[in-house]
Amino acid sequence: MKIMIVTDAWKPQVNGVVRTLQSTARELQAMGHAVDFLTPLEFATLPCPTYPDIRLSLFPGAKVVRRLLEFDADALHIATEGPLGMAARRFALRHRVPFTTAYHTRFPEYVRARTGLPLTWTYAFLRWFHGPSEAVMAPTQVVKRDLESHGFRNVVTWSRGVDLQIFRPQRSQRLQSDPPIFLTVGRVAVEKNIEAFLELDLPGSKWVAGVGPALKGIRERYPSVHYLGVLDQHELAQVYASADVFVFPSKTDTFGLVLLEAMACGLPVAAYPVTGPLDVIGDCRTAGVMHEDLRTACLEALKLRREDAAAHAQKFSWRAASEQFLGHLHPRRPSAGPAPSLADASQA
Repeated sequence: MKIMIVTDAWKPQVNGVVRTLQSTARELQAMGHAVDFLTPLEFATLPCPTYPDIRLSLFPGAKVVRRLLEFDADALHIATEGPLGMAARRFALRHRVPFTTAYHTRFPEYVRARTGLPLTWTYAFLRWFHGPSEAVMAPTQVVKRDLESHGFRNVVTWSRGVDLQIFRPQRSQRLQSDPPIFLTVGRVAVEKNIEAFLELDLPGSKWVAGVGPALKGIRERYPSVHYLGVLDQHELAQVYASADVFVFPSKTDTFGLVLLEAMACGLPVAAYPVTGPLDVIGDCRTAGVMHEDLRTACLEALKLRREDAAAHAQKFSWRAASEQFLGHLHPRRPSAGPAPSLADASQA
């Protein structure tokens, strides 16, 4: 099958959305499917207000149409709600091409944190955007129920995985500081609630890996914390292996791939009992500690065994997650026979 994935989130961004799409494509291609991406790298862009690392494509409509016609995909998946997603959605509706969408991040909560815009406004936009989708893919059952409570229909679950060849227990002394070492990894932005971790009175030392719009201010306010920039996956695995506890202070993530990566390297997790940790850690009391008091979670996580955290991560694979994704797609060509090409459809 030929699959087109349209996404406004792409390299050089380093985040869960990009990692998810790259890993899914790799698995789909290993299964014998052809995958093409339509991304901002093909367009003139400008920085997103309040978040310059995100690039918004300028006037993409005509080129999006041309690319969709040229690739002539069997299945169309629109991963994001940005300019490219809007253009692909418009094309699909105009030519009656079925498509699926995904809900990767708590976009309304992020917008409110940055701008103060009411949640009701943003959820109304998202219901409009995802309404015609044949299936809205959510990363967990908790997020699925949350979307349904806000009036979404056709919501299905598309889980996540971890590359166990890269993220695995190993010996590493990448982080040189006073033990115990507490680490957080991710986008340094207001919605990630990183300061809740940095404010904690903890023994040892604290490390932050990642970049983002809030990094400059956080470095100024917390000069005793150790900071790492963007790391490739192999470097990140060494960092996980060097720490004693992975701290996940976010209360707004829909999943949190870094939780899986940390545990796969044998790093126990400390987190709030919210969406993301609840779905990844679940009822497993040996891989991480969830507590309303994050300091308590951090100190209790120090008592957990690394081998137990690694064993829990073994339950998640990208192959299983990608098979879920594949099952949710809605090919426009029925199995009984070929459908007209998109070029033919565009002339109708």
